[in-house]
Amino acid sequence: MAIVLTSLLFVLIGLALGGGGLWLVLLGGNFFYLFAGIMFLLTAALLLKRKAAALWVYAVLVIAALAWAIYEVGFDWWQLGPRGGLIILLGLWLLTPWIRRPLGFSGTTGTPYPASPWPLAIPVLAAIAVAGYSMTTNPHDQNGSLPTAMTGTPTFGGTVTDGEWHQYGRTPFGQRYSPLDQVNASNVKALKEVWRYQTGDVKRPDDVGETTYQVTPLKVGDTLYLCTPHNWAIALDAKTGKEKWKFDANSGMNPDRQHQTCRGVTYYHDTAATGGAPCVDRVYLPTSDARLIALDALDGKVCTDFADQGTLRLEKGMKYNPSGYYYSTSPPVAIDGKLIIGGAVNDNYSTKEQSGVIRAFDIRTGELVWNWDSGNPDVTTPLPEGQTYTTNSPNSWSVLSADEGLGLIYVPLGNQVPDQLGMGRSANVEKFSSSVVALDMKTGQLKWVQQFVHHDLWDMDVPAQPVLFDMKKADGTVVPALVAPTKQGDIYVLDRRTGEAIIPFKEIPAPQGTIPEDRAAPTQPISDLTFSPPPLQEKNMWGVSLFDQLACRIQFHRYKYEGRYTPPSLEGSIIYPGNFGTFNWGSVAVDPERQIMFGMPTYLAFTSRLVPAADIPPKGQDEKGSEQGLNRNDGAPYGVFMGPFLGPLGIPCQAPPWGYVAGVDLVTGKTAYKLKNGTVRDMTPLPLPFKVGVPGIGGPVITRGGVAFLGAAVDNYLRAYDVTDGKELWQARLPAGGQSTPMTYTTSDNKQYVVMVAGGHGSIGTKPGDYVIGYTLP
Repeated sequence: MAIVLTSLLFVLIGLALGGGGLWLVLLGGNFFYLFAGIMFLLTAALLLKRKAAALWVYAVLVIAALAWAIYEVGFDWWQLGPRGGLIILLGLWLLTPWIRRPLGFSGTTGTPYPASPWPLAIPVLAAIAVAGYSMTTNPHDQNGSLPTAMTGTPTFGGTVTDGEWHQYGRTPFGQRYSPLDQVNASNVKALKEVWRYQTGDVKRPDDVGETTYQVTPLKVGDTLYLCTPHNWAIALDAKTGKEKWKFDANSGMNPDRQHQTCRGVTYYHDTAATGGAPCVDRVYLPTSDARLIALDALDGKVCTDFADQGTLRLEKGMKYNPSGYYYSTSPPVAIDGKLIIGGAVNDNYSTKEQSGVIRAFDIRTGELVWNWDSGNPDVTTPLPEGQTYTTNSPNSWSVLSADEGLGLIYVPLGNQVPDQLGMGRSANVEKFSSSVVALDMKTGQLKWVQQFVHHDLWDMDVPAQPVLFDMKKADGTVVPALVAPTKQGDIYVLDRRTGEAIIPFKEIPAPQGTIPEDRAAPTQPISDLTFSPPPLQEKNMWGVSLFDQLACRIQFHRYKYEGRYTPPSLEGSIIYPGNFGTFNWGSVAVDPERQIMFGMPTYLAFTSRLVPAADIPPKGQDEKGSEQGLNRNDGAPYGVFMGPFLGPLGIPCQAPPWGYVAGVDLVTGKTAYKLKNGTVRDMTPLPLPFKVGVPGIGGPVITRGGVAFLGAAVDNYLRAYDVTDGKELWQARLPAGGQSTPMTYTTSDNKQYVVMVAGGHGSIGTKPGDYVIGYTLP
């Protein structure tokens, strides 16, 4: 009976692999799956005939599979396993007495005896040995060390004292670097949770898909200030985590919002105010219904002398104003007596959306001081009543940086919606999309622009806050530098006075072949400092078994793919790096004293398929998302269907690792190390701790103690790393997804705390929550 059932199983496997393998061959792909299908069918036929040759035939399959797998991927366990796991398990089954006994021969006495195991056992044992050896290798990690000498000029930006955290990236320079060293590489393993606060703002059943908790708290004096996804502002005691006050902006629910999040609030101390007056210290809260609200930092009451009774309406001056299509997810920059703010627009909803204008408001009164509209860049005087800003001009949804000494504000820009359609863009849109611009903070006038994607068809916004530091070059000269991480994986290091390259970048040929109405730029820039991955190949396709790996290989050949910047297409294109980006809003952390950078490059391929407007079905509730699903682009000739490049089991089609931590020497522009980061514990039904290197979204911080702190990965941990070599030193299990950027500070008793917000991220499916957690040394 066992041999009949085994034969039937082998027939089913053979038909699946043979049929899929033939399809793959006709698409121009690898022959192995067709060969394997034939060998399974031949083995099944010989088993039914009770022929010992079945073991010999299967042994040939094992040897061929082993040779093929090593040829394709070397000794990479996570890629060898899916290629050979099923084959080896079935080989072990064929070696059992229940299968071998009926395949034997009768001797002179007429008694049957089992077929010899050795023709099959030897290749099976060899394959197991190779698998065991591959588990001891680590072919993807790049080991090395960063310099430890404090060679840089320690300029941190602003006037923030060492134990404080006054702006999103601690200072206007956005370095995410703390000069604290009480917690260091030698003692961080003793870090313990000492308080936990729950905001009460939890994900609701009627929330949009991308409801996320991305806030980095501020620390001023003895108080932490933060916001929540539904726009509550909260003040906590920095020592105990006890709530001081809470303010609910009542921004309501709107299913047309693309995002429901808040990355942070803005703090301001009014040095001109008289002592004892209200609102000397203020917290500014951006909301998801396009308001900016001024609150008294002491008690959370509205500062009614700001704007209209404490509220500034950000939709003013927009030609089109569909509810839910425009809001600020990031805190404004408080600098030079101004609040300078951009705004997020819904990607790919409509051709009639709000402007991406950057505006500066008087920080005390809310009066408009200047506006920079990339559709009309030369006129920055306040927009007269009755006029409107340019519709759909490139916007800045991320965080801005500022250098008060140079008088410049640095703005990371996205592109004009619809993101995947480049027809009809103006010369200004073509100039400013997917760039960093430097504006005069007093007048808003453009000082320079540096573009990182030409004629962007991939939603490759510049997503991250530019990081500012003063670079001491090898010849001893000091250059004010700007570090701009990008979705495509390039790190651009520029002179922030002029926008000129410090680390060189060049133009390389780019794929062509757009739809007839569009075009692709003939070249695209690439930096000498890049984490852009090599182009995908069929052998990079992955799965947990031969079957879903085969399905991914077939998909790979059915999609259009010519490497980085393959244009979107009607048949569907692979976009790699994908829309989440190699780097995103979490940016990178820079130690200005050691002149080094720590970041978390992520690799996840996406697909992009254009859909003619006539073929778009009636509007559905699940057809609005920016990263996943159908983006309708109302008013455009095409919608676009986007999403991660996944196999039939819902796991990435590309092989891991999908996420790393990396360290860079910014003076030399060389990557010192790049190590797999994170486990599949929260990606699988079983809590498996396998360190595969998983995707993530969020940002790191660095301290003078030589420690980097990072959550971000899709397993729910906060981790500490040795900045010098990237090795993990400590981890703490989080009660929800840690897709925010941690921060650190000291209190009046001189204890250093690390604080992490754990609330999850809707787009990557991590566990939602409402936790703010404080850690310190015993």
